[in-house]
Amino acid sequence: MANTRKYKELSALGVLALTTAWCTEVFAESVEVRVIGLDGEPVANIAVFIETEGVGPTALADTPATMDQIDRQFVPHMLVIRKGQSVEFPNSDVVAHHVYSFSKPNNFVLPLYKGDPHAPIRFDHDGVVTLGCNIHDHMLGYIVVVDTNVFGATDESGRVSLTVDDDATQYTVHIWSPRFREAEDCLSRITKMRD
Repeated sequence: MANTRKYKELSALGVLALTTAWCTEVFAESVEVRVIGLDGEPVANIAVFIETEGVGPTALADTPATMDQIDRQFVPHMLVIRKGQSVEFPNSDVVAHHVYSFSKPNNFVLPLYKGDPHAPIRFDHDGVVTLGCNIHDHMLGYIVVVDTNVFGATDESGRVSLTVDDDATQYTVHIWSPRFREAEDCLSRITKMRD
């Protein structure tokens, strides 16, 4: 794991005691993660990513991800991407924005603009990138940069289904949300593959 991340490894009981309850079910190559809040309700828009052992990296997709600005908000509020991937920051809003991040080493500035005047930004370091707008202080968004090709975000039912390579001998499921007490922390659970 890179030094830029400060992920806290927690036992399953620790995960239940902190901010969310979650479970995984393994079906061959498919891993389903369900995140449930302390109130028993499903939690949407939680970053989920799986680091595997025994499997080499796959090629990085050339297609950039998109973090738009609509109604003075970042859309989506949280975006999960792979380390080395680029992100476009179109401004579909009726007002200009000045997008920035002080999250080192992925810090950047896109000076005041409307439309699509800037080239995509490439994120070469894993970790959480907090986004802001220098004009609209209430605007806040997140990009979760992960060093794995197995990632996603939970849907409205609190679920995400991810595929793990059959050759993986062990994997660690991580979940992250800006709602966690420590914004840099990530809840994790290590799982060994069945024989």
